Amino acid sequence: MFNKGKIEELTNEIEKLNSQIIGLSKFGGMNAVQIELEITQLKNTKAEIEKELGTVRQELSNLKASLIETEEIAMLQEVGIYQYSTVLESSVVYAEKIKEIEVEIKKRNLADGGAIEAANEWIVNGSASEGRKVIKEFSKLMLRAYNGEVDDAIRTLKPYKMQAAIDRVDKVEKSIEKLGKTMSITINDTYHQLRISEIKLTADYLEKKEEEKEKQKEEKLRLKEEEKAQKEFEREKEKLNKELMHHQSILAKANESGDSKVIEVENQKIAEIQSGINGVEERSANIRTGYVYVISNIGSFGEEVMKIGLTRRLDPEERIQELSDASVPFKFDIHALIFHTDAVSLEKQLHQELEKLRVNKVNLRKEFFRVTPAIVKELLTKLSTENILTFNEKAEAPEWRISVKQ
Repeated sequence: MFNKGKIEELTNEIEKLNSQIIGLSKFGGMNAVQIELEITQLKNTKAEIEKELGTVRQELSNLKASLIETEEIAMLQEVGIYQYSTVLESSVVYAEKIKEIEVEIKKRNLADGGAIEAANEWIVNGSASEGRKVIKEFSKLMLRAYNGEVDDAIRTLKPYKMQAAIDRVDKVEKSIEKLGKTMSITINDTYHQLRISEIKLTADYLEKKEEEKEKQKEEKLRLKEEEKAQKEFEREKEKLNKELMHHQSILAKANESGDSKVIEVENQKIAEIQSGINGVEERSANIRTGYVYVISNIGSFGEEVMKIGLTRRLDPEERIQELSDASVPFKFDIHALIFHTDAVSLEKQLHQELEKLRVNKVNLRKEFFRVTPAIVKELLTKLSTENILTFNEKAEAPEWRISVKQ
């Protein structure tokens, strides 16, 4: 690899040649032909060195660019932004691909499988067969050492440390080549690349598996929340049906007695209850309907950090109360509540508008943003024609405020 020292060495040589050219030009007419020839040769040498210097500088620039790119990828992967070497749809497919590679690896590790290369002829104690036996045994030992290192790298592999594992295996391959130089023992390059592919696919598999686990966890929480919402709808509908039956009974008696005033009141109440039942049934059927909430927890996350989410519960404050469980030291404060027939889209639009203000820019399932309630209110007004049911500019945070004073 070329470096700064090489460039300085070539630059110094050019300066030295320039000095020699100037010195030779002072000889004037003495041996003019010879001096002119010498000057021409020096100029040609200078041109060649300058060309080489340009090549060195370009190669160094390319190496620096490659190094920066590698470092950026490593940094991104270390904080959780993983870049797949092979994009496949599921961990199951990755596992199948890994099995295919493992089958090929086993084939290449058989006698004459081509995993390792060595000298064809070697004489030991004047015997060619003895020499072949020594090479065979030494080759097996080298291959076992190589495979052991690769297997250990895979066994302890973390997705974000994939490149470090590959570098480790590359060094092992070079070490074996150095140790086996006398007998020309080397790891076959195709086999080496096959094992590197195994490392890459394993890293992809581990990352995809973790990603799927997170999605399953999120889906489980969503289904749990949906189940709670449906139970609320059922309880509310049951309650309204009981009220409906009660008022229908009163209406029947009023019709028998001919009490027109009671009939009018009961008909109105029955209509209101029936409307309520219809509303509950509509909300139960439409999974996109619900409340978008804007809440904060100063004691846990500091000021001007808002969590923006949605719930399908009939009582959104019940869901917010659940978020204030033992995982946070203080209760959440409600800044805004809005009911919407397409709360899913409204929440998504809010998140998109506030994308640059996300607290966690890696895990987009975290719904925290560095923003004020006033700004969120402006966005809600812009994105929806529905009335904001609740709005509080300032968080009460009574537990936190009392705790701070003590």
